[in-house]
Amino acid sequence: MQVPPQEKEVGMEVFFTPYKGIGGVIKQFPEDFVVEEVPILPPPGDGNYTIAFVEAKNWETHQLIYHMARSLGISEQAIGIAGIKDKRAVTKQAMSFQCPMEKLRGLSLPRVRVGILYRSYHPISRGELIGNIFRVKIRDADIDEERIRRISEDIEKAGGFPNFFGIQRFGITRPITHLVGKYIVLGDFKKAVMTYIANPVKGEGKESYDARKYLQETMDFSEALKMYPKNLLFERKMISHLSKKPDDWEGALKKISKNLVRIFIHAYQSFLFNKILSKRIMEGIPINKAIEGDIVLPCDNGVIVQSRKGIMVNENNKEKINNQIGKGKCFPTGAIVGYDTPFAEKRMGEIEREVMEKEGISQKNFIISSLPSLSSPGMRRIIIAPLKRINWVIEDNEINLSFFLRKGCYATCLLREFMKADIYSY
Repeated sequence: MQVPPQEKEVGMEVFFTPYKGIGGVIKQFPEDFVVEEVPILPPPGDGNYTIAFVEAKNWETHQLIYHMARSLGISEQAIGIAGIKDKRAVTKQAMSFQCPMEKLRGLSLPRVRVGILYRSYHPISRGELIGNIFRVKIRDADIDEERIRRISEDIEKAGGFPNFFGIQRFGITRPITHLVGKYIVLGDFKKAVMTYIANPVKGEGKESYDARKYLQETMDFSEALKMYPKNLLFERKMISHLSKKPDDWEGALKKISKNLVRIFIHAYQSFLFNKILSKRIMEGIPINKAIEGDIVLPCDNGVIVQSRKGIMVNENNKEKINNQIGKGKCFPTGAIVGYDTPFAEKRMGEIEREVMEKEGISQKNFIISSLPSLSSPGMRRIIIAPLKRINWVIEDNEINLSFFLRKGCYATCLLREFMKADIYSY
């Protein structure tokens, strides 16, 4: 099966299932993609944090936080979330607000509902969730029940699907966040900033495309600022700074939140991971079994136990570890490259280092001396997204799927196995 070129550009170079896709499209309407967090909530207490469930329709997470912070008169850092959610969707997620409960009750934003739970001494932090429940509708698909069944059975038999970082990690309209991250890691802040604020990409709106093209060609920040659409908040912040200090590229990066800049670096790490996982699959190495040299991470009650080193697989423990993998108690991993990432050995370790060598990157590049808070130590990530059951039903020439995925696993990476469509279908 041919993989769309945009997916290859972000490291997803292969499909897991061999069958022709059913095509179709998701997210024609936000209600077609419903995601509900299964969070790990902090304990109640008479603290400074208000814990709430926030239901939002058609909101990008960072934009939502920005507007909530402005409405509440608090900083964006005073709003805690466990994870980033899709924009074109109906999402329900837990959040913490470092503000009085009464103030939160008065929050009013379009397509946003806030269900206040209680106060706590502790905020909600990134990663503090078990997973997400998804309910997805695929429209305009080639309805072939036998093909759908075969794809579903292959994934269930394997116990999951490749744990790629999905296309939305990099931006569907402008999949460039990993490139911005790469230039930051290499210390080329000018290229990083210009890749983000300029660099027109076909497929985005004409107004945005023309503004980016003008800036790319002229480097006239003052005039470009007049052209950039109001919704490009972060680009406008950086351009405004550069209109006053044209060569202060590092300062321009500092005009947006550290969380957003960190996402650029994480996107580049995600790209490297996708390349590593693709190479493993293309070489015929299983993702649901360990080979010698693999590093596995244990799983405790459905939660992956992160550790610096994990467990190295060797000739003596391979059979026992694979038995545990079969029971869902541990999983093989790939490298999320950082300055302190433990690497696999033997063939898997060679794959990890080959990908880095081809990219011209080393571990020390992830120590960012001028912006030390953005330095990333790296980690290991499981290479299979565990999934035991996919519920699906065909209704009125539409396919409705529901499933649960653990945190960090992308629903679109499951859906691409069924659809095998171009990236704009997701």
